[in-house]
Amino acid sequence: MPRGKSLCYCINLRRAANAVTALYDGLLAPIGLTINQFSLLASLSTLGTSSISELAAYTGLDRTTLTRTLKPLLSQGYLQDQSLPGARNRALCLTQRGVRTLKEGLPLWRQAQSRLEEQLGQEGARWIYEVAEKL
Repeated sequence: MPRGKSLCYCINLRRAANAVTALYDGLLAPIGLTINQFSLLASLSTLGTSSISELAAYTGLDRTTLTRTLKPLLSQGYLQDQSLPGARNRALCLTQRGVRTLKEGLPLWRQAQSRLEEQLGQEGARWIYEVAEKL
């Protein structure tokens, strides 16, 4: 095995995830979002108005991670909280800026998808879905 490589599944999956994240983040840079932020905008676009609990269940993220990722999206005007004052649950939705940015980002996201598929081939790309389902 070449020097610096690991037999550890976890380390190798982390390295792969970091490389994929860097690809998406780099291509999404012109719209000022990371893939994590872009994915949350896309999820809220699908769900419509959503509580943090609903969004966490939909995305598979824990509430703490989700809240931390949502903060800049709220403060920068991509999302708004439509809950009534004093309500226990937030009612988050995309703003016009969020919708516009999501539309601008879709071609960039598609480009990242295509590049990854080019690198891995269709079979390799399909393998990602299969492994994710099993995990």
